Amino acid sequence: MEEKADLRDYIREQKALCTQEQQAAMSEAVVGSIIFGGQWSVATTVLLYYPLADEVDVRPLILMAHQAGHRVLLPVVVGKELELRIYEGEESLRTGAYNIMEPVGPLFPPEEYSQIELAIVPGMAFDAAGHRLGRGKGYYDRLLPQLTAAYKIGVCYPFQFVSDVPSEEHDVRMNEVVCG
Repeated sequence: MEEKADLRDYIREQKALCTQEQQAAMSEAVVGSIIFGGQWSVATTVLLYYPLADEVDVRPLILMAHQAGHRVLLPVVVGKELELRIYEGEESLRTGAYNIMEPVGPLFPPEEYSQIELAIVPGMAFDAAGHRLGRGKGYYDRLLPQLTAAYKIGVCYPFQFVSDVPSEEHDVRMNEVVCG
């Protein structure tokens, strides 16, 4: 586990070296790559996330999918789990756990998770094999195994795409990683 902690520390150091402008430009590149990728254009039920200040800003994707009439799901921290709620616009957000903006819309029930066609997933680091390193709380580790039908795209800044992410047998791999 020390290996994971060291990698998280390294990524935090790299993030601290980036200006807001650099992060915005890298986020824009990631969003553009997703929009022009094949999965985005066919998905009508999409799981996204509301970004923290140091994460890839996928808010343009949230707005674009919502305006197109797609079902947009965002995670809400409830105890040690993530529950998914339907995004109903910026006015339906409130500050939740970890100061993350969370939707107050209807619950998307776990028995319907098979309807999720695309999941855009944040992480601290990813590798070419699709392994993901999270922040260490395990929220996505518990959620991802339930998304059996979803095409999973990990998103990160270029310096978060590393040669090898420590992984375990039960870890769910991304189908694709987009870093710009």
